Amino acid sequence: MSEVSPAVSQAIARARSLPGRMGLAYTAVRRTFGKVVSPLITAVLFAGLRGVVACGMALDNLMPRYRRSRVRAPLVIVGSPRTGTTFLQRFLHKHQFGAGVELWRMLYPSLLLQAVMRPLLPLLERVSPARHHSTAAHATGLTSVETDDAAVFLRYFDGFFLYGFLLAWAEHDLRPVVDSAARDTAARDFAWLRRVWRRNLVATGGERVVAKMFSLSTRLPVFLQAFPDARVLYMVRDPVDVIPSGLSLVTGVLDKRFGFWKLPNGQREQYIRRLYGAFVELMQRFCADWSSGAIDRSRVLVVRYDRMMSDFAGVMGEIVEHAGIELTAAQREAIAETAVAQRNYQSKHSYDLAKFGLTAAEIRRDCQVVYATFSLPDKTASTA
Repeated sequence: MSEVSPAVSQAIARARSLPGRMGLAYTAVRRTFGKVVSPLITAVLFAGLRGVVACGMALDNLMPRYRRSRVRAPLVIVGSPRTGTTFLQRFLHKHQFGAGVELWRMLYPSLLLQAVMRPLLPLLERVSPARHHSTAAHATGLTSVETDDAAVFLRYFDGFFLYGFLLAWAEHDLRPVVDSAARDTAARDFAWLRRVWRRNLVATGGERVVAKMFSLSTRLPVFLQAFPDARVLYMVRDPVDVIPSGLSLVTGVLDKRFGFWKLPNGQREQYIRRLYGAFVELMQRFCADWSSGAIDRSRVLVVRYDRMMSDFAGVMGEIVEHAGIELTAAQREAIAETAVAQRNYQSKHSYDLAKFGLTAAEIRRDCQVVYATFSLPDKTASTA
């Protein structure tokens, strides 16, 4: 990682504590959106939630089923947003290849709390932040299986979600605050995920975790050491399609919440450039680890998006072999049906490179290592 300025170094030091991270986010939100009171209310609610969750999880330890539970051979999908990770995780979860974690279970990971909160889900859905997502871009809700990065964010107010939605608005670029090269939180995060995954297996009756984490693109070697029996699916798609689609997804949420496209041009452009840089780095860092041999390739299967769309049955055959799964008759049928649907699928999510001040040539240049590493065709970007 390149040398950081004194201001960013101070921010990294502040970010070592939860109040420090909240302070950084509060300053960024107040400076950009003029919000003074609502972030403070959110902070109080967040602190209260943490306390309630901690008490509930302590009581969970008295449950014999939880004490007997173990996370064995998790199947983890890694890749930049908009590479097909959500589709694949939800398919695997729906057809019982493993158990993904629904968003409300990340919010209330305690088994006892879940029993209390389940009847309130229809009411909670009305005030959930998930309501700000565009359905065309990414249909979600409290009962949707979601990225496990959210579990880390909801517990520690940290990680790439913190940067992407809040810290990227700060006066200085605070990406190093959530970069494992500057502030390594792997031990904390992986320990928390293990606790969440164990409870989810108990709650769902599942035997295997099916997780999704885009942040592992920058620290996969460490994850594979922490979970020595894990199997990983790394999703690859043409960056010319991935990056503007990802920007459209995030800015769509911010527009519904804060009126993103009504902000001054300079603020929008600075934010977009920072988020663009983060997306590029996610891909570059994985490629660097992949090419250097830091990643155990025997435990990682590369899944190309174009192949998943055109030959879903063939891709699933490779996934099943990689993960050591024995297919049931129902799963074989689901794969065959989905293969037909994938070949005819047309996304309703539209985006425009020019809207974000980007060109296909610029993305190809900045992501050249991705094209070279995975032999991706250098084609004209799809904007449909």
